[in-house]
Amino acid sequence: MIKIKTLKSFSVRAMKFKGTQMKDEQLSELIEKKVQEATQVCGGENYNPITDECKVAWDEVEEISQAKADFRMKVEKEDPLESFCNENPETDECRVYED
Repeated sequence: MIKIKTLKSFSVRAMKFKGTQMKDEQLSELIEKKVQEATQVCGGENYNPITDECKVAWDEVEEISQAKADFRMKVEKEDPLESFCNENPETDECRVYED
């Protein structure tokens, strides 16, 4: 069984998909927003990392950053053609030829 794939490296391909790129951008924007909030909660220029509110705020930044990292790892592992073919095996792009 031979399956022909003509796409380049997946990490490059994944970001070409509009939904993937949008989610990556949304997570980046959310991280920036949470960093600003954490900075304000921690006192801005009078930075005080000891308060519970400050710790919680930076924990949120860390969790969203980890979510973005997990998302990127997931995207790099997935093959969009394979996902498409699982849902649409009858299409020409998913045709499998046997010798």
